[in-house]
Amino acid sequence: MWLQQRLKGLPGLLSSSWARRLLALLVFLLVASWYLGGAWLRLLPWRAGRPAGGAAGLCLQAETRAWQALAEKGEARLLLLQAQAPGPGAGVDHDGAPLALVGNGQLLLDVAANQLWVAPAVGRGPAAGVAASPAHSTEYPALAQLRAPTTALAEAGAAVAMLRDGAVHRVRCVHTGPVASDGAARECVAVREEVLAHRGRPHLYLQRLAIVNPTERQVAFEVSGPLSAPSLTLGGGAAGAGGKFVTSLEKVGDRQFLLSSGRVLQPDSAKVVLVVVAAKKLVSRVQVAPKSQFEETLVSVVHTSEPIDASRLEDAFSKLREAAKREMLEVLRMRVDDLLQEHRKAWADLFISGVEMRKITDAHTPSSKTVNMTLYYVLSTTPAPLLDPLISSEEKEKMEATLNYADHCFSGHATMHAENLWPAHLLSVPQVVQLSDLWKLTLQKRGCKGLLAAGAHGLMQGMVLSFGGLQFTENHLQFQADPDVLHNSYSLRGIHYNKDSINLAVLLDADGKPFLHVSVKFQEKPVQLYACEGGCSNEPVELTSELRGHMFPVMVTQPITPLLYISTDLVHLQDLRHTLHLKAILAHEEHMAKQYPGLPFLFWFSVASLITLFHLFLFKLIYNEYCGPGAKPLFRSKV
Repeated sequence: MWLQQRLKGLPGLLSSSWARRLLALLVFLLVASWYLGGAWLRLLPWRAGRPAGGAAGLCLQAETRAWQALAEKGEARLLLLQAQAPGPGAGVDHDGAPLALVGNGQLLLDVAANQLWVAPAVGRGPAAGVAASPAHSTEYPALAQLRAPTTALAEAGAAVAMLRDGAVHRVRCVHTGPVASDGAARECVAVREEVLAHRGRPHLYLQRLAIVNPTERQVAFEVSGPLSAPSLTLGGGAAGAGGKFVTSLEKVGDRQFLLSSGRVLQPDSAKVVLVVVAAKKLVSRVQVAPKSQFEETLVSVVHTSEPIDASRLEDAFSKLREAAKREMLEVLRMRVDDLLQEHRKAWADLFISGVEMRKITDAHTPSSKTVNMTLYYVLSTTPAPLLDPLISSEEKEKMEATLNYADHCFSGHATMHAENLWPAHLLSVPQVVQLSDLWKLTLQKRGCKGLLAAGAHGLMQGMVLSFGGLQFTENHLQFQADPDVLHNSYSLRGIHYNKDSINLAVLLDADGKPFLHVSVKFQEKPVQLYACEGGCSNEPVELTSELRGHMFPVMVTQPITPLLYISTDLVHLQDLRHTLHLKAILAHEEHMAKQYPGLPFLFWFSVASLITLFHLFLFKLIYNEYCGPGAKPLFRSKV
């Protein structure tokens, strides 16, 4: 009853002008809030100032400021830390963040879960390029963990994948004291970490630790490493039962390190894969003096066997231990900076090729983040035999020749819209390994078997070729993208053609019409490449290494043929126009107009007829009202 009475009084309340204005203002604010998605809350005055998490959040914000700029350029991606609950001062949006993984095809480290995955041993050369992915998980704790002091007031952390460096960086900020009067986080200790699996040394991974203590007091961190893990026991000889690891302390001259032995059980098989890890020994407690910092680099060498029977365990373990100790001593004699430089150069060479998304106009095209992380994950689970220093010169030349001209790769339609090949979310390491295997199978069935033998370098080429529908034939490289999906803007870089590197981009002009842009990487020697658009009706253009590149219109033929041809043979392109046997060559906008001519004539005729009938009926009503029998007078008499 009370509600009914209030509802009855509502029209009277809204009769006043101020009430209607207030209601209109509330509706406007609700609509604006819905459009902005709650972002306006961050503009309120009580939300300004320090980020959530207090001093730890301030410290983390300062430590990760450079990450955001790299992420916007596509060179980094914020990661998900599974093992660390996001604290109130994380300051980083983890929604939809990918896994924190590093790998080189032989090893794969889940940084957040502190888990090591390995691949069985394979031979060298082309066999290594098509080797199995590191799909076997071990119980070996791969990374040293630093536990903050129990007196810490708060802690915040974040991680990022540096795609060009092939490394994962983690930062933790530990708040140990009150915030300064000016709001500065001087009482926060920063723990920086870099983890990488060496690209050129398939058995090696590194963990760099740095603790920066700007406070006025000493801080101490407890270290948990291989020797203190529950899955390891101190001893020697054979590995423990099941997946347990047995660890011993090895001393060679003035150097000492830990040597751990274990095994990985094979599902549905009596065979096992043996694993031996040589790791640098770290103290169990790290103390950092006031106004100072602590730095340490932990190197680990992992050797695995092929799947073997139980009768060969002892002999296989002995060989693996000797190989691990020999490589560990070699690595310990090297400078850490040299190892890092080797790794970063190798990863930079891989990412000379790639895909860049510039403008996306539909929901089925993968974003730049998805494309970059897919490339990163697949490369991290693929070995690179071209970087193996022990490979023979004949095998290396053969793989490089295949890499420079991948005949018949990639055959079939473009993979740009294949959502299973460019997934937006991967939630576990097995899903990453499954994705890598799916890519290798797809490329193998589409004429790219030679590229797969070149390992990570060939796989990157195959993925770039497949994204846009590029295919090598006997005499040319052709771009056979579907002309109906050129509303997206993207570029394919680092396409190998003999000794040249080609960049191909699909761009949109001011009117939204697509065109092709081709450029060639600068070389000391003259470039001998020629190109022509679809149909080759115009004279082929000689490609040069000029920075401005070359532009080609999108010409669509009937029947459909490739949109662009590139070749080293000018005569071949000149003859090609006579062998295509086309019915017509249309500009892209003409082709789209024929593909989507709009609604049929009958529909528009029906709409026009209904509008005409409605107006005739309305006219008849008005006529009968004022001019028909018994019509009312148009003007009232004053009498």
